[in-house]
Formats: sequence, C-alpha cells, structure tokens
Amino acid sequence: MRRLIEGFLCMLGAEPKKPGRPGDVSEEVRRIMEIKREDKSRIKEHLHEQARQSPRHTWRNRRWVVLAAVNLLFVLSFWLDIQILEGALTASRFVGFHLIDLNSALQVMLAHKHIIVNLVIGTLTVFLLWVMLGGRSFCSWVCPYHLVSELTEKIHLALARRKIVTEHAFHRGTRAVFWVLFAVLAFVTGYTVFETLSPVGILSRALIYGPGLALAWVFLLLLFEVFWSRRAWCRYVCPIGLTYGVVGTLSPLRVSYRVEPCFHEGDCRKVCLVPHVLDVTIKGRATVAEMGLGPDCTRCGLCVDACPTGALRFEVKGLSKLL
Repeated sequence: MRRLIEGFLCMLGAEPKKPGRPGDVSEEVRRIMEIKREDKSRIKEHLHEQARQSPRHTWRNRRWVVLAAVNLLFVLSFWLDIQILEGALTASRFVGFHLIDLNSALQVMLAHKHIIVNLVIGTLTVFLLWVMLGGRSFCSWVCPYHLVSELTEKIHLALARRKIVTEHAFHRGTRAVFWVLFAVLAFVTGYTVFETLSPVGILSRALIYGPGLALAWVFLLLLFEVFWSRRAWCRYVCPIGLTYGVVGTLSPLRVSYRVEPCFHEGDCRKVCLVPHVLDVTIKGRATVAEMGLGPDCTRCGLCVDACPTGALRFEVKGLSKLL
C-alpha cells in the first residue's frame, strides 16, 4: 500500500523517495547488492559487452503497429462506411459498444454540471478496457500525438547533441495544475476548453475527417518540443495521461523490475518518457527484489528494449512474465 501511495504522489509531481533507513531495504536486496559488490569484474565485463550490442526495438515496433492499426481502423470505418469503429478517439462506437475517453467524459459532465447517463455507459466500457490493459498504455499504444511527438523527439535530441538547442524542464507537478485548471474552466465556462486545445483529438479528427486549421496548433506544439522542451505536452500539460494514470493503479498488466540481473547502467532511464518511474533502477534505490513500476508508466516498452539483461519485463501481476 505504501508503494502504491508513493507512486500516486510521484504521478502528481512529488519526487521519488529514497530508502531512508536500513530497515526500508529487504534482506534479499541487501544480499543481492553485496554479491554485486564482490563481483565488480563481472559488471565491468558486462558494460563492455553492452557497448558492442545493437539496440533492440521489439516493443517499440509492436507498439507502433498497434497504434497505426487502431487509428487506421477509424479512418477506414469512416471512408469505407463499414461501421466497425465509428467516431474519433474522444468518443466512438466499436461494433455497437460505446467508447468514451475518460477525460473527455469528465470535461463534458463538468461543463453540463450533471451526470449524463449515456456518457457513463461509454466511460465504464473504456474504464474496464484500460483497467485490463493498463491505464497509461493509452498514451503510448493508441494516442496519435504520442507517436508524432516521439518521432520529433529524435530531432530535438539530434539538435541537443550538436548543442543547437538546450533542454528546458518544468516541474512535473505542472501537469496536475493543468488537470485542475481545465476541470475548473469546463465547470465555470460550460465549455470543454481542453478538447479545443487537445492535440490528441485534433489529430484523430484530422486523420478521419480531413485536416483543418487546428493542425497549426499541433505544429506549434511540436516546434516548442523540438526547440525548447522535449515531450513537453505529454510530460507537463496533458491531463489525459494523469486521468489514465489513476486507472493504471488498478491494472494487473505492468512493467516489472528485478534487482538481481540489473547492472544499473541507466540506459532505461535515458529512453523513458517518464524517467522518474525508473528511479528504482538507480543503485541503492530498490527496497524489494522485484516490483512493478509506478502508475505513471506508459507501458511503452522502450525500457524493456533498452535493458540488455532482462531486469525489466512485461508481466501480469501475480503471474509469470508476459514475454
């Protein structure tokens, strides 16, 4: 329960806690770390071997295929009028089942100032879906803006290596402030302000119904992320990720971390969109031998691909590893 609360607070912007007392760390972890200290030569050999390995993109490629397939199904359903997946990501219908984005439903009900029964039905369907699949996996496995931002991030990193741009980070708690701000605006104005600004909805509708002037806003966001702050919208603004992160606390599907095979080289944190969830991989931070990452994890699989020893892997809680 304590780890669940700490993970939730980290999602809201708090810094991950470090073990403060010897009793915070389990006996098994202390034994594993002692063995590692006595076998430094094996660690050095591993790091040299890792430097010669080519990076894997197994989970990234799977994720891109799923993301493209979901959004393409929206497009084909509309243009071919096959009525399989109708609507857009904010609200849709899959072979008769209503699907409504959790954050969009919240915004609409706040704007109307009462609970809308049809929204509750569609929201419940989506809620159960992401409880099974993992809350924030919506961000990395379905959201079209996530894919576009992931691709433009490569431009930012290339420019940063050449010292053309500098990374400007904001406090992670900014996202929680925006969540409250958009909720208050919806309630006070009676208008879903966030839905007007959300690049998720804009891109989804542009793919299905054709481009519009709203794409200029998405382009400006991407320019800001390339030249000023890497992945700024997803990290510091978007309330959708925070809403689904709450759902993610209930999901049995997770990325788990094991201390024993980890060499603490940090490659996983370099590729992670939300690197604070991987603070447990820093030497001396883990308190138990095996644990799931926090609810802010997007289940993108980049850390699993980057880990050469299998210390990070997908699994269903209480069962063996998924892959």
